[in-house]
Amino acid sequence: MVPKPTNGPVVNGVSLVVLGTIQDAGFPQIGCTKSCCAKAFEEPDHAKKVVSLGLIDPENDKTYLFDATPDMVTQMKMLTQLETKSDKELADGIFLTHAHIGHYTGLMFLGKEAIDAKGVPLYIMPKMKDFLVNNGPWSQLVTRQNVILNELEQEKSVQLSKDIEVIPFKVPHRDEFSETVGYKIKGPTKSALFIPDIDKWEKWEKQVIDEIKQVDYAFIDATFFNGKEINNRDMAEIPHPFVIESMEKFKGLSKKEKGKIVFIHFNHTNPLIDPKSEETQYVLEQGFNIARMNTTYEL
Repeated sequence: MVPKPTNGPVVNGVSLVVLGTIQDAGFPQIGCTKSCCAKAFEEPDHAKKVVSLGLIDPENDKTYLFDATPDMVTQMKMLTQLETKSDKELADGIFLTHAHIGHYTGLMFLGKEAIDAKGVPLYIMPKMKDFLVNNGPWSQLVTRQNVILNELEQEKSVQLSKDIEVIPFKVPHRDEFSETVGYKIKGPTKSALFIPDIDKWEKWEKQVIDEIKQVDYAFIDATFFNGKEINNRDMAEIPHPFVIESMEKFKGLSKKEKGKIVFIHFNHTNPLIDPKSEETQYVLEQGFNIARMNTTYEL
């Protein structure tokens, strides 16, 4: 076997890597005529990918993908290259959060029109399972055994190795086709939350501050910086927590606790996409972090 080259960060231990930071519809977004997308249409930035995390387990030569986005082809390559001891081109498992377009439609690349994968483990909640089994073209992935469905249970741990476990938990969101979950990802020494989509924090039965205090990193929904950026949509239909609301909610946290928070899942209108924006500088000055491509977090 020839070791795979790596174009990303060097990974020495169990780690998470940011493979995408953008909301489901990508960047630029179809039909957008605003200034936020104008330059991106003229000069596409291929580093702007839909939100996803990768989990690397070097000791066991394995990788896992969190969410299967429309950008999964390149994200899968980025992830598997970080596991250099094998020649595998597909992750050893994919965990899905829910059935909105940016979080599962990358599964199409596992089908017969693309790689025609053999038995990729797919970790999904019961309603997500029913959705895939009973609707084409996703059902074909199941019948052809491109994927093997592993049904998750609320707050029941999945042990990936002696040192790595993943725990799904339901969160309130627009559940038209499936339930929505976040994940707690535990490594040998550290742990992380991954909540790319959620309605307002007040709708969750859990206290987000308590959950943040129990982990080392918290990748949380930052779809909109504030309500002003979407002036042509009914915000009641897309009730994500605004970044300014989250910062207000978390303002009493210590510097250490604030530093755990990593904002992710940016709508194309969100100024946090631009690392040089005033809003980006403000968020960083308040002690919070912003997800950027290829950043790794040791677990």
